[in-house]
Order: sequence, then structure tokens, then C-alpha cells
Amino acid sequence: MNAHKVEMGRRLFYDVRLSGKAGTACASCHRQELAFTDGRARARGAEGDLHPRSAMSLANVVYAPALGWADPDTRSLEAQAAIPMFNRQPVEMGVAGVEEHVLARLRADSDYRRLFAAAFPEATGTLALLHVRRALAAFQRTLISGDSAYDRLVYRDDAAAMGPQARRGMRLFFSERAGCAKCHAGPGFSGPMDFEGAARAEAQFHNTGLYNLEGRGRYPQGGQGVFEHTGRTEDVGRFRTPTLRNVALTAPYMHDGSVPSLRAAVLHYAAGGRNWRDAVGSGRAAANPHQSEDVREIGFDETEVDALVAFLESLTDWAFVSDPRFANPFGPAPAERAPSAAIRNAR
Repeated sequence: MNAHKVEMGRRLFYDVRLSGKAGTACASCHRQELAFTDGRARARGAEGDLHPRSAMSLANVVYAPALGWADPDTRSLEAQAAIPMFNRQPVEMGVAGVEEHVLARLRADSDYRRLFAAAFPEATGTLALLHVRRALAAFQRTLISGDSAYDRLVYRDDAAAMGPQARRGMRLFFSERAGCAKCHAGPGFSGPMDFEGAARAEAQFHNTGLYNLEGRGRYPQGGQGVFEHTGRTEDVGRFRTPTLRNVALTAPYMHDGSVPSLRAAVLHYAAGGRNWRDAVGSGRAAANPHQSEDVREIGFDETEVDALVAFLESLTDWAFVSDPRFANPFGPAPAERAPSAAIRNAR
């Protein structure tokens, strides 16, 4: 990985010409000011298709042992980059079938020709989609977030970094009673680590009791988790544990964006699941037969809920979401916006 490859990847990440209809970029669903999410419950693709998943944060994605909400097999950023480009159900970037047309746009750009020569000096031909994927992966590997109030308190002994309410929430978060850190473990708050400190891919996926349609452990069609890859009944509803870094900026929550706020997310886990009613069935999710054993009723009082929310807000890395190294090289797009006043005031 070199600086030219990273810069090429940054331009590609923000370039709408990378999509089939030249109107959607990677950054359309992964916006820096929202910790590289999009603020929607579910992402929408280049042709208007509604994705069954919420866009995940890309903060520290280089350390993720598995990528995507429910795919235990895609483990390299280069491989993952092909998924949104070529997906047909749903269409995301819409590159499938128009690959040469998309590449012709990029090859015609003198900046890409210059960056391609510097980033891939060993290449003998012209820019190909393999190079696009490698450059995108190089840029994403630089998206490191680790300068929150929590980091300043814990790793730099800055006693003023976190207030008493957030400190109380931190103690509760790491307590055996709450058990939050059983799933949101490690420096990324995203999964358990092995004894050598490496994240374990097989332990990253959990059924959190979000649904139990008809009381039979079912999840909505198109949102059944790892089961969609393995066909194993025990994998119904298992989704990847997302990072909690910058979580105050990444609402709404869960794989389908069905939980609107941090407070609602904390209450979901405090209840050990949720009661669900919709057009396709009903049932108490807490009774889901495939639910993780670590998701059980806790019964936080209001002050504990407030403290946990304050701690989660302390995981925001404001430098990360405003770092010019990760910003749009073409200038801000009209859809981009600053975090809301409520979020800014949580600093």
C-alpha cells in the first residue's frame, strides 16, 4: 500500500462515475460526518433499490475479521468492494453489465491516469476493476478512529475527558451484570478477541432477539442473517456485532435500522429482546429459540439507561469525522450535512 494508492482509493470512494448510472458513489451510503454511515434505516442503491440492510460504519474496518452484516466468508476489503459494485439483488452501484463503460469514464480522467501509474507501477495494461478494488481497499484501511473521550481517559490518563455520568455508564458497560462487553469487546467495541488479541470471525455474529415472528424464531424474509449463507436453522437471526465507536452518529441501529435511537437500543437489550408486531406475524423476540444466551433481561433503571447512553456518546471521535484526509476530494456534495446540534452538544 502506498500513498498514491490511498489517494486513488479516496477519489474512487467519492466518485459517482464509479456507478453504472454515474449518480451514486460509495460515499452516498458511507458519509464521513456520520462515521461513514448514511443516517437511513436501509440504504438505497443507484437504481432506487432499497437494500435490506442498514449501511455499516467503516471506522476501523481494517480490523474486522469478517465484513458485512451477515456474511462470515468475505474477509478481505478487496473482495468486499466487488459486492456493492456487482450486486443485482438489490442493485447497489449497478456496475454489472456496464463494466467497460464505467472503466472508460475513469480511464478518460487524467487524474486517474496519473494516480494509476504511481499506485500500480507494476501494471502493464490499463486501469481495470481489480485495480479499483485494490485502491478502494487501501483507502478504507486508513479509516482509523481512536481519539474519543474514552480513549483520552483510558489511554492518555486525561481525567477531564469524561464526566461522572459517562464514567458511571462505562463501569456499567464493562460489568458482569450488564454484559455489554461480552459482544462489544476489544478496542473496537466490536467483538471478542482470542488470547493473542486477534478478533475471532466465528464469534462476531449474534441473534439479539430483534424478531421472533409467529413465535417460531423467524426473522423477516431477506433479513435472516447468517442463515442466508449457511442454511443452518441455528443461524437464523445471527448478524455481525457492529463497532460502537462513533455510535452516537450512526443511528438508526440494528441490521435493518429498526431501532431509532441509542436510548431505544439500550432499552432493547435491557428488556432482553422486544415485543414485535407487524404485517407478517407477531411474537415476543425475547423467546426466540436461537437468541444469544448473552441477551437476557437486565432491568436497568432510568439513571442507568442515561449513564449508558452518556458512555456510548463518549465513544465519538470528532477528529475522525472531520479529518481532511478522509474527506471528499471533489468538495462537499449537497446531501452532506454536519451532525445535528444534539449530537454536537454531546461532546
